[in-house]
Amino acid sequence: MLTTDIVESTRKSVLCWLATADAQGIPNVSPKEIFAVFDDEHLVIANIASPQSAANIAANPNVCVSLVDVFTQKGFKLTGKALNIAPDAPAFARWAGPVLEKAGPRFPVRSVFVVRVLATARIVAPSYWLHPEETTEQKQIEGAYRAYGVRAPAD
Repeated sequence: MLTTDIVESTRKSVLCWLATADAQGIPNVSPKEIFAVFDDEHLVIANIASPQSAANIAANPNVCVSLVDVFTQKGFKLTGKALNIAPDAPAFARWAGPVLEKAGPRFPVRSVFVVRVLATARIVAPSYWLHPEETTEQKQIEGAYRAYGVRAPAD
């Protein structure tokens, strides 16, 4: 399920965006800074400051995670079911390892959201299919560098 391309996308994404909905179906989306692929069907996300996401997952486990490389404007949408695992739960040590390592002492991990991915889909900026003759990854990257006021890293 979580292919090599998706794993690579998680490495290129500075944030992932977690979409949840409460028991009444009211949506919430929030950025998550600490996340990792756990195995070929699970993504783990650190709950650092996400009480609304935690409450929504308790009420409705259906979630969607978006990963987008802001430079190429490509990525993936992962949909599935999530669990919120607290630090005092026996399973916490098993699931939290990858995100605790990334968080280090700088970020308090209040719990981990474990997403069992059930479906994946590519995300591609509309310009790729609206203007395929002129849209390339390199042009998208150059445009993002201009928009964000950054330069390519030196080789």
